[in-house]
Amino acid sequence: MIIQGLTFYMFAFIAIAAGVMVVSAKNPVHSVLFLILAFFNSAGLFVLMGAEFLAMLLVVVYVGAVAVLFMFVVMMLDINFVELRQGFLKYLPVGAVAGLVLVVELIVVVGGWHLSPEALKTAASPIPENVTNTHALGAIIYTDYIFLFQAAGMVLLIAMIGAIVLTHRKRSGVKKQRIADQLARKPEDTLEIIDVESGRGI
Repeated sequence: MIIQGLTFYMFAFIAIAAGVMVVSAKNPVHSVLFLILAFFNSAGLFVLMGAEFLAMLLVVVYVGAVAVLFMFVVMMLDINFVELRQGFLKYLPVGAVAGLVLVVELIVVVGGWHLSPEALKTAASPIPENVTNTHALGAIIYTDYIFLFQAAGMVLLIAMIGAIVLTHRKRSGVKKQRIADQLARKPEDTLEIIDVESGRGI
């Protein structure tokens, strides 16, 4: 129990510190790296809770795909860090309001658990015996929360399309095939008929 408690506090402390650095780091690349560190420590917390499937999902999907996508977008956008630092005070009130709303929501959730202990019993679905964590989670997601699961997939799809649109640039001097222009051209635009007299050549 002592080792598990120390491991929990270690993962929790590093995850919170990494989350703070994600917000406070001035370099977006550093923020993404701290985000990956927070994901790894959150996966460690899931392993301690017995949710090994969620831990592997967090590492494979979020670290291996989402965080790498963030890194790709940040590096491809060529962000001007000087202008980014100058606009910090401009968006500080909006960020403070958003942070205040999140704090109030956390207080309401935690306060609801303390005021109503029965809420904890209804929040967790009972897992039948001889059923693994992965099977139980799949049964709940694809039966009770199938529409929310599909909505989350649509959000990720829109984020992927947005990243592709942001990184797609039109550069001058690059020759690309244009199918519409090729189909619309006429023979007289590309062909020239020369009447060559016999014995004289071109």
